[in-house]
Amino acid sequence: MAMLDVQDVSVSFGGIVALNGLSFSIEEGQICGLIGPNGAGKTTMFNVISRIYQATSGRVSFRGHDLLQVPAHSIARLGIARTFQNLALFPTMTLLENVMVGGHSTGTAGFARCTLRIRTGRAERALRDEAGDLLRSLRLDHLAFHPAAGLPFGTLKRLEIARALAARPAFLLMDEPASGLTHSEVDELSETIRSIRDEFKLAVLLVEHHMAMVMGISDTVVAMEFGSKIAEGPPALVQSNERVIAAYLGTTP
Repeated sequence: MAMLDVQDVSVSFGGIVALNGLSFSIEEGQICGLIGPNGAGKTTMFNVISRIYQATSGRVSFRGHDLLQVPAHSIARLGIARTFQNLALFPTMTLLENVMVGGHSTGTAGFARCTLRIRTGRAERALRDEAGDLLRSLRLDHLAFHPAAGLPFGTLKRLEIARALAARPAFLLMDEPASGLTHSEVDELSETIRSIRDEFKLAVLLVEHHMAMVMGISDTVVAMEFGSKIAEGPPALVQSNERVIAAYLGTTP
């Protein structure tokens, strides 16, 4: 059974069809690149999986669970986390505190107890220790007590990954993580994604326009155009597909 199985998913906003019968699957431990021109529907698919958007039709299952019946607030507990194209960090908080925020969804203290600080010392210490371990894994531990504000963009991208990992996911959605990075930072990010996949036993769904990065780290690639799948398979096969070339270059296949 595939870890994530998307079958005939369609999403319409009034008369606009954002997804049109999209189907693909991701196995445990795979890195899957989801590519396509702007407006192809990639982020819409992300938002269906993370329950921000409701599918008009179709089915999405995650480890046998009907994902479309799971409320958005339960996604993290199910084992799904995501990063965003536009950073959503807390600039005045330290890197350690930012990562700890990501771990509260899987903590044992609960929101009410944390708010009222009722016997949460042990849980908070465990959360702090785990956040520190994640910062070390992402080579950010030397900045643990530094505020997020003012740090280089590539550093903040790694911080957001650390915060997502604090939720202990089995499946990580990454929305254009290379956006705004330099060439050297993109190379570093590629290595980071591969290493966290191996270290934390993750599957990764990656939306990205940086084709060299996608083709270099993905086990499988799904190419989209106008809400539909036009190719799926190993990177080399998708990269040479005439419909994919036409979608990106505007040529007639």
